[in-house]
Amino acid sequence: MYEQLKKKVYLANIELEKQKLVICKWGNVSGIDRELGVIAIKPSGVPYRELTPDKIVVLDLDGKKIEGDFNPSSDTLTHLELYRNFKDIGGVCHTHACYATMWAQACKEIPALGTTGADYFYGAVPVTEQLTDDEIKNDYELNTGRVIVRQFKGIDPISMPAVLVASHGPFTWGKTPMASVESALVLEEFAKMAAGTLMINPAQKSISQTLLDKHYLRKHGKNAYYGQKQ
Repeated sequence: MYEQLKKKVYLANIELEKQKLVICKWGNVSGIDRELGVIAIKPSGVPYRELTPDKIVVLDLDGKKIEGDFNPSSDTLTHLELYRNFKDIGGVCHTHACYATMWAQACKEIPALGTTGADYFYGAVPVTEQLTDDEIKNDYELNTGRVIVRQFKGIDPISMPAVLVASHGPFTWGKTPMASVESALVLEEFAKMAAGTLMINPAQKSISQTLLDKHYLRKHGKNAYYGQKQ
């Protein structure tokens, strides 16, 4: 029943390492089947070279394990909180990719400086507030999801498929598990370009709203004309 979902999540996790977004055992990808009411996620602490589809863990939306011999990712409760609140997403990805994580550790949003990022992100990639000591000590992973959800009050998660958790790292999402990895890959390039731009010109201002609208909406708006018609 869950084999197709597990395979999609497995392939998305393997893509993380292929794209050099993770080293060692860092990072994880999950996917959801909303009709079945389950998610599938990478097992905790399993090296990517040892990962196989049958090691992917399946859980219900309350976090109860349904299938799998391994413990799920330690970030599972964060993923679940995002699925519960962002109803249109189908995959979630977490990495500690270098440039995106540097921005997260600096507790700074990544400004929208040019058209490259505007093709994917409708504005600056936000950074969350810091978790309190109580939130860290009690239900840390769940509270990580909650701080992301709070940050997105008034923000469409489809038009902004990425966030930086302050002092931690990036989470991204998409319509599918593989799409969430694409968001992570684009975010890392976006973070690198922003860092380099501000190194060259620390006074550089954000892209104009007009140019941001043009590049984002021509690809994602209701009258989008980027790509080929199906």
